[in-house]
Amino acid sequence: MTVVVDLASELSKLTMLEGRTPTSTEADRAGAFGRLAPYRDGAIFVAKFSGISAWERHPKGDEIVQVLDGETELRLLTDAGRQSITLRRGMMVIVPQHTWHQFVAPNGVSLMTATPQPTEHLRVDVDDPRTVAVARQANTF
Repeated sequence: MTVVVDLASELSKLTMLEGRTPTSTEADRAGAFGRLAPYRDGAIFVAKFSGISAWERHPKGDEIVQVLDGETELRLLTDAGRQSITLRRGMMVIVPQHTWHQFVAPNGVSLMTATPQPTEHLRVDVDDPRTVAVARQANTF
């Protein structure tokens, strides 16, 4: 089945989540995230937020992230150590499978992702998620 999505319309339905933190609750995040369509073993998602996301990783595949508006620092924990990449409007990155990553967007960002499921989130504020047990969840960001 062919799926057509009006991205501008879908983004206009979202509200900007101001001051996001790794401990933001599901209720806090309501309205700032959307699921656009199923895709392979996951889905296409959109989000609008400022602040810092929870650490997350995807054990079943790479995640594609595209910045639609704004800017974010993407923090990654790799075998080579910590990395930070600044992503601006129009840029895209592929986050490798199993790689812990986190978004930092003090001035706000709108993202679209192709995210495999399940996603493992760490909803505590730590510098290194590898030191804490994780919870698998079926949502992203």
